[in-house]
Amino acid sequence: MLKMSESDANFGSSGAEMESDDSMVSQGTDARLVEQARRGDTDAFGQLAQRYERRVIKVIRRFMPDQDLALDLAQESFLKAFDRLDQFDPSRRFGPWLFRIAVNTTYDYLRKIKRKGRWALFSEAGEDRVPDPAAADPRGDLDLSQEVHIVLADIPEAYRTVLVLRDLEGFSTSEVAAVTERSEATIRWRLAEARRMFKDAWERRDRSIEEESLG
Repeated sequence: MLKMSESDANFGSSGAEMESDDSMVSQGTDARLVEQARRGDTDAFGQLAQRYERRVIKVIRRFMPDQDLALDLAQESFLKAFDRLDQFDPSRRFGPWLFRIAVNTTYDYLRKIKRKGRWALFSEAGEDRVPDPAAADPRGDLDLSQEVHIVLADIPEAYRTVLVLRDLEGFSTSEVAAVTERSEATIRWRLAEARRMFKDAWERRDRSIEEESLG
């Protein structure tokens, strides 16, 4: 795995920051590194990987809590990005393109293991572990972060992606639109729908657990 840098990529930090001078410098640096990498400079791509690796892993872990799997999928995403650099439109930003590859790679893996009947990714919460304060909760050892993953898994992919990137990772609406290649109006609508779906799914889960505890 490529060594992580000490600072995250600027992409996804906040809408205001994306408009800042620092962000413009970052985008310019990305464009320069991408151009060098497209000419075969592997060191340039390594610098891009260092700029984005930590954030890519963090986003992937929003879809699955297993740290080792997230690292593997991040590595696979960077390899795909490198192999597809000739398909990248240099008039656009590199960050959204990279995150789109990472999200799609993660979904491909989740679909594959679901078909194989191995849907058991919620046994560990990893670094995001948040203990459930309710000691008598009938869910036992299942903690809050695991429950969030389980409920998110019931939301259709297009809506889940928007909810994860916008509400959990703090991407701006314009950034999510760039990652998903959808209009900002579509992202706002999908976000509202995704929040409703999550609320309904969470309440159904709570009712089911309550009924089980009473029965």
